[in-house]
Amino acid sequence: MTQSSKYFSIGRLAGTHGLKGDLVLKHALGEKNDFQGLKKIFIKDGEADYFPWFIEIARVKNNDETYLKIEGINSKEEAQKLVQKEVWLTEKDFRKYVGEASVISLLEFTLIEGKKELGVIEEVIEQPHQILCRTTIEGKEAYIPLHEETLIEINQKKKTVSVKLPEGLLDIYLK
Repeated sequence: MTQSSKYFSIGRLAGTHGLKGDLVLKHALGEKNDFQGLKKIFIKDGEADYFPWFIEIARVKNNDETYLKIEGINSKEEAQKLVQKEVWLTEKDFRKYVGEASVISLLEFTLIEGKKELGVIEEVIEQPHQILCRTTIEGKEAYIPLHEETLIEINQKKKTVSVKLPEGLLDIYLK
């Protein structure tokens, strides 16, 4: 999941449900979510523009899926046009709905090794045995692994992730 100019990717519209235009949002927010009070989601239109889609009804399907009825989408055919689109929330809404235990809650946390700030987490990539955090270190893109051997501490209050990286890992990116 990524962060882009104060919008945060939370997942994708995975499919349609029923005949009246309901959609299934597959999200990575870390817990069941009916998005109580959320008025809109955003879908990127091209490279830079985030287009708002207004929510009429949202209801939980399971831990990582929610049914959404979006204003103006009234048939399965109309809904189908949005399937596989990435869904974004504003930073304020993202922080309200993301579960603290969810790996995407680490977006915008600062990575620290020892006393050195490495960079801010810009993307979280879940893999079977580890999580990769994309950051920019000295102007270069780097992928920092989080697993039991590298992760020291996550501090929710300070918004930091402390790591101990394998010898030479940063050299790969900084050459």
